[in-house]
Amino acid sequence: MSEITNFRGEAVPATAETQGEAAVAALISRVGERVRKARELKGIPRRVLSEVSGVSPRYLALLEAGEGNISIGLLQRVAEALDHRIEWLLGEDDPWTSDALRVTEMFRAATAETRAKVLEVLAPHPETSTRQQRIALIGLRGAGKSTLGALVGAELGLPFVELNREIEEQSGMPVTEVMAFYGHEGYRRLEAQALSRIVATHDSMILAVAGGIVTDPDVFKALLTHFHTIWIKASPADHMARVRAQGDMRPMANNPEAMEQLKHILTSRETLYDQAQAKLETTGRTVSQSVEDLVALIAERGFLD
Repeated sequence: MSEITNFRGEAVPATAETQGEAAVAALISRVGERVRKARELKGIPRRVLSEVSGVSPRYLALLEAGEGNISIGLLQRVAEALDHRIEWLLGEDDPWTSDALRVTEMFRAATAETRAKVLEVLAPHPETSTRQQRIALIGLRGAGKSTLGALVGAELGLPFVELNREIEEQSGMPVTEVMAFYGHEGYRRLEAQALSRIVATHDSMILAVAGGIVTDPDVFKALLTHFHTIWIKASPADHMARVRAQGDMRPMANNPEAMEQLKHILTSRETLYDQAQAKLETTGRTVSQSVEDLVALIAERGFLD
């Protein structure tokens, strides 16, 4: 009978039960190593990852050491905070040596020009017809997506839609209650359904989406496929000031490190937001100036041609 090594380093006969335990131990160790490496590559301290994911620092330390039998729900939070899908942490293939995953990471880090060339090779058929005259504004909360989208839509005669409002109509409850009741996974499913419904019913429009949509690869891919995307950019200070000006004190409430967290989120998502076809910097610009800038950008890029 073959032998395996148990968690104490002892050689024991390999039964179905011990083999199962060894497989679980190997999985936990593999996940912990990937979480640690992904966090270090993004330059995110464990304390910040804890605050963003809602998983305690102690639990994260155990997880990275291969000693934390983390639940699927908590692992999903960690994966989202690291801008990865949970499968990336669980799969048997090493994400740093797998060709497919390496290509994915290289694509995410490439310039917009390089990504466009890669997509042209992989998808030689023109994408203009799939995007129609649909424009999506992406970016972190406080960038000005809703304000600019509504004003530019009115000026160009295009309907303006907020994806979260569609989700609320579909679910019959505010997004905050959707998150509380269905969790992140449930919210993402409703988000995907709402996006599909919008694509099916609008050939021309301006859409504002939530900042975290870029962390769901499937939904973000659908957005990039069916919309001309524009990244609405702003400095961390402007993001925070605009959110507070709207009367939302959550970013600062009982959290003196909110600005540091915001900067880390912006840094970790930068390569994702940069996949947009165009970008608009709103830092230091008035609303009217940004509206003019956005109208000019849409015309320059031929998004409504």
